[in-house]
Order: sequence, then C-alpha cells, then structure tokens
Amino acid sequence: MYKKRKLDLGGLIIHLLLWIGIVIVAFPFIWMILSSFKSISDFYSFSFLPKKIDLSGYKYIFHETHYFRWYWNSIIIAVIVTASCIIFNSLIGYVLAKYKFPGAKAIFITILCTLMIPTEMLVIPWYMLSADLHWVDTYWGIMFPGMIEAFGVFLMRQFMLGIPDDLLDAARIDGMGEFKIWWRIAMPQVKPAISALGIITFLGNWNAYLWPVIVTATDPMRTLPVGISLYSTGDAGGIQWNTIMCMSTLAVVPMIVVFLFFQRRIVEGITLTGVKG
Repeated sequence: MYKKRKLDLGGLIIHLLLWIGIVIVAFPFIWMILSSFKSISDFYSFSFLPKKIDLSGYKYIFHETHYFRWYWNSIIIAVIVTASCIIFNSLIGYVLAKYKFPGAKAIFITILCTLMIPTEMLVIPWYMLSADLHWVDTYWGIMFPGMIEAFGVFLMRQFMLGIPDDLLDAARIDGMGEFKIWWRIAMPQVKPAISALGIITFLGNWNAYLWPVIVTATDPMRTLPVGISLYSTGDAGGIQWNTIMCMSTLAVVPMIVVFLFFQRRIVEGITLTGVKG
C-alpha cells in the first residue's frame, strides 16, 4: 500500500508565485525576440506572434549601420574595464585588508563615501578631464571612469579579510614577494569575489549609456546602447521598431551567456560580502 502524500499548500503557492514571476520577467524578452522577426506593418498590428517571418530588420543592421562596430566597441570596453577592475580593486582590497598602517580605515571609509556621489555629478569633471587629455571620442575617454571602482574595492577587501594571515606569513617565510603572494596565494582564495566582480562590472559596462553618450561624438566610436538609442529617438530617420528589436535581441546574447555560466558566482559573491570586517 502506498501512503498518500499530503498536499503541501504552502509549497504549491510558492511554486505558483515563482512561475508567475518567471512569466512576467521572461515575457518582455520573448516578445522582443519574436518582434525582431516582424515587418513594420506586422509590428503595429500588436500581435504576439509574427504573421510572417521577416528578416529585413537583421539585413538592415548588417548592411546599413555601424552595428558590428558598436558591438566590437562594447566588447573591448567591457573586457578591458573588467580586467582593470579585477586587478586594481583586488590590489587595493588586499592592501587595506592585510596591511596595518595609519589611516587605513580612514582611506577605506573615504572610498565607501564615494559610493554616495551620483554619477550625474561626476560627468562634468570627467568630461573636462577627457577634453584636457584629448580623450573625447576615444576608448580611453569611455573607459577611464570605471577602471577602478569603490564597490569593487569594498567587495575584494571583505573577501581578503577571510584569508588566514598565517598562510600569507608562511609564503613570506618561503621567500615570496608581496606581489607574488597577492597573485599566487590571495587571488585563488577569493575566486567567488573575482567572479562576482567580473560579472557585475562586465554587465554594467555593456549596458552603460549616460557617460558613453556624452563622451562620444562620431558613429564609429559609439557603444551598443548609444547606437541603439539613435533608432528610438528618430535621429536615424524615424523610429524603426523592428530594427530596435533586432539590435536589442543580438545585444542581450553576451549578457545571457555570462549570466548562465556564472549565476551561482553572482549570488555567492554578493551574499558573502559582509561575512567579516
């Protein structure tokens, strides 16, 4: 005789709510992908499914726009800024966590205080600096504000605090230099933080709009969000919704890939940030 399983009403409600949440979150992405295969007339019919598969939007962005240059620009900027943040933020975090010197806490608090400054207040000094250094409409001009970030310093310091001092002292006794200790001993111990910081930084720079739209002036130097925005404001000859959907569909591919591969690292890195310190 099989025992009848009791109906877990609470669990059923939770799963139902989760599925409702999944549908709500996924619906805009599914609608965007399907809309990228619609013609303009089909798009304004407000039907969920395309009546006929139309690839004119994809053909247009492949042959008539700088889309792939924008794509390449976004990849270069996101990758370089992410690598810079991982290296420099981890170095600063290592020093603040493992070195005892006068003013260390004051420096750390000052770095944290910069998180309270809105980006909108910084764009003017950033632009003035870019103009003085002739970085306007260049890769360096787009990248330099994000190459070292206060949040990254905070994240790496919190994880570095969890590394046993005895492990580092043993490496020093063996004759390892401080830079080698940071690279060979400390960095492998904080892989969750590195993964979380890398993902957050990459996605943040991939989606960045405000600063790139201010510091870029020509089409070949624009990033994806800035280039796509031209077609939503009418600057490219009218609002072309099917073209926007095609561009947006291709633009989310790297974000989806990164998230699917490293989603556990994101949660682990964020939840463990405040464990010590």
